Amino acid sequence: QVQVVESGGGLVQAGGSLRLSCTASGLTFDYYAMGWFRQAPGKEREGVSCISWTGGNTYYADSVKGRFTISRDNAKTKNTLHLQMNSLKPEDTAMYYCAAVASYSGDYCPTSEYEYSYWGQGTQVTVSS
Repeated sequence: QVQVVESGGGLVQAGGSLRLSCTASGLTFDYYAMGWFRQAPGKEREGVSCISWTGGNTYYADSVKGRFTISRDNAKTKNTLHLQMNSLKPEDTAMYYCAAVASYSGDYCPTSEYEYSYWGQGTQVTVSS
């Protein structure tokens, strides 16, 4: 059974930093592209970042480019995805979700939520002004 679990959310002041983590079990993490999405109250879910299974291809939404960094650790003891978020703004406040999709291509880094197969329950990020 596949499980995707996010952690690391919390309350932070504007300008601060948070590091989100996502662990995935029940799948061969090495061959899964991973993504981060977020959804603010009253808004649609939006793609924040994704990373191919090799780590060689990444994507960032324009709104987070230069502030957020996605990374992954494919070591079997970790199977972890991270999102380092710096210079946080109140508009970054949202529930953040981690998602996974199987991929044979080392460059596959899907930006649409509809391409992902497995989702976590989310972790709340709140940025105060």
